[in-house]
This record gives sequence, structure tokens and C-alpha cells, in this order.
Amino acid sequence: MKMTFRWYGSDNDSVKLSQIRQIPGVSGVVGALFDVPVGEVWEKDAIAKLKKEVNDAGLELEVIESVNVHEDIKLGLKTRDKYIENYNICIKNLAEAGVKVICYNFMPVFDWLRSDLAYPLDDGSNALCYMDEKVKDSDPVELVKSVDKNSKGFTLPGWEPERLSELTSILSQYRDMTEEKLFDNLKYFLEGIIPTCEKYGVKMAIHPDDPPWSVYGLPRIVTCRENLERIVKLVDSPCNGLTLCTGSLGANKNNNIPEIIRHFSAMGRIPFAHVRNIKFFGEKNFHESSHLSSDGSLDLFEIMKAYYDTGFDGYIRPDHGRMIWDEQARPGYGLYDRALGIAYLNGLWEAIDKMSR
Repeated sequence: MKMTFRWYGSDNDSVKLSQIRQIPGVSGVVGALFDVPVGEVWEKDAIAKLKKEVNDAGLELEVIESVNVHEDIKLGLKTRDKYIENYNICIKNLAEAGVKVICYNFMPVFDWLRSDLAYPLDDGSNALCYMDEKVKDSDPVELVKSVDKNSKGFTLPGWEPERLSELTSILSQYRDMTEEKLFDNLKYFLEGIIPTCEKYGVKMAIHPDDPPWSVYGLPRIVTCRENLERIVKLVDSPCNGLTLCTGSLGANKNNNIPEIIRHFSAMGRIPFAHVRNIKFFGEKNFHESSHLSSDGSLDLFEIMKAYYDTGFDGYIRPDHGRMIWDEQARPGYGLYDRALGIAYLNGLWEAIDKMSR
């Protein structure tokens, strides 16, 4: 496996490439062009500039997170063909720059959703938190304003201001959307891009819905093993894969994460893995925690062993971290706790490897 670290660029991240380079065992960063509007083409020159900056720091750029999917594709509007064609051009341009995996999601309107971006923990740190009743009792427009207010001046992935400024209008377009229609629209999208992926050797990796249940009445389909099985069969190709996020899927207590990993990793359908922990404190209530198994509700040893036992050779990154040691950074994406997470995950991998011998 290759250990990576998500990075938002020199102009939009508190973490420097030189700091990432010093984390033991990290081979590359997971990056993106965050200034390109959703649905537009990623130009070769901009990709090459990002790649050179990363490579000059001694790191690889082989995973992109994310090339976001335009809302018209998710809605199944007539304009979707134009955006799918643009997406194909992005795939081609990224492949020619050496990119192997593209992460994306198919969540209507909202990407990840939290009720609190700085929930205080007993040890003095803070972390992202989701409380179901708090979300249910909130107005989506007001929630967007709250997230923007508490983002510490950083743009947040999936919360692009220019898109969410039209939130009321977008929500109204989804009024008649069902899970079946969303599956149909995902199938149409995959049928439009997977041939390009196969031609250029790029694997698509869909990210689970976060949290994995309906919010504000919007359907969500990337939520459980059964739906993941259906998704990889929509277009049965090695290029149609998953970003297996333990924290997103793990928010549903019915999801057995090690079993899900073993199943899809053995199929070769997990090119990219997000590994993090969460702590439950009620039904559909959780806060994010350190990666340490005993700090959360997920067994990271069993998760990493599932990857190891199935011969996983894809990319892994630590996912959201706490804010510790007075760090001021993008919520969930500071340096310190994610670096600790990498050390822990690498330690588990080494121990499992030696045990297996």
C-alpha cells in the first residue's frame, strides 16, 4: 500500500509540503485544483503546475480528491452530457500527468455534513461532530452559514460558496428525486466515463455518503454493503471502484467495516482508502476521534488487517483529525493529529506484516 496525505495547495492549506515530506512512510499527497468551478475542464497547464510543485517537494501526485460531479449529472438534466464530456477531458488530462485514481462522490447538494466543526473533547482537543437531532432541527440555509462562519477562513471540500449560494433553488430541484432515480443517474454517468478510464488507465473511486443516511429529505445511495455491491455492478469494470471511508460507512452501526473491506478489497475494487475513527454517543450521534482504536468505536487493527489479508496495494490516507496542540487549521485537516494517525496506521501495518510471517 501507499500512504498519502490530503493537501489543499500552497495558497489554501495551513500544512506545507515540506512538513508532509517529514512524516515517516508518506509517499505522496492527494490533491486537486480547488479553484476550478465544478463541471469545468481541468487544463493541462494547471495540472502540470500542481504536479511539479508536489514532485519538487519529493512527493507523488497519483490520487486526485476530488473531481466533483456537477449537480446536473446527479439530477439527470439534459445538460448533463456537456458536463460528462468535460469530465472525460479531465480524466484524460489527469492520466497524462500520471494520476492513477480519481475520488468523487454522488451526494446530492451536500458533501459531508456535520452539526459542529469544533466539538470539545475531554482531553482538551476538538473534532468534527454530528448530532442528528441538531441537524434535523436546523434550517439548511442557516447550517451552511454556520459552517462558513466556523471554517476558520478556509474553504471546505464540498461546501463551495458559489454553489451553495443557490441552495434553496438546488434543494427544490431534488424535490422528486428518489434513490432509484439517483442510481439511474449514477449509472448514466459511469457509462459515460468508464470507457475513458479504461483507455487511460485511471480508476474511479466513489466516496460513501457522509453520514450514510438521508439528510433534509435528500436521497443517499452510497451507504451500505448492498448498495456498494450494486454500484460496482452498474458498470462492471476494474475502473469502477470505491473510496472505502471507514468513518463515513462506520457511522451506521449496521455496517461491518472489516467485512466490507475484505469483500471489496478481494474483488480489487478499493483503489483508495480513507481510514479514521469515530466515537458514538447515541443513535446517529458521533464525534470524530484520534485514530487509536480505544479512543473510538471502530477497531482499526481489524480494519488494517482486512486490507493486509486481502493483498491491498492501493492508496491509503488518514482521514479527518482532531485539532490538537493549539493548532489553527482547516477543521478536520490539521497536520498534527493526521500525522499521528499515519504513524499509528503504519505501526499497525508493520506489526500485522511481521505477525503474518
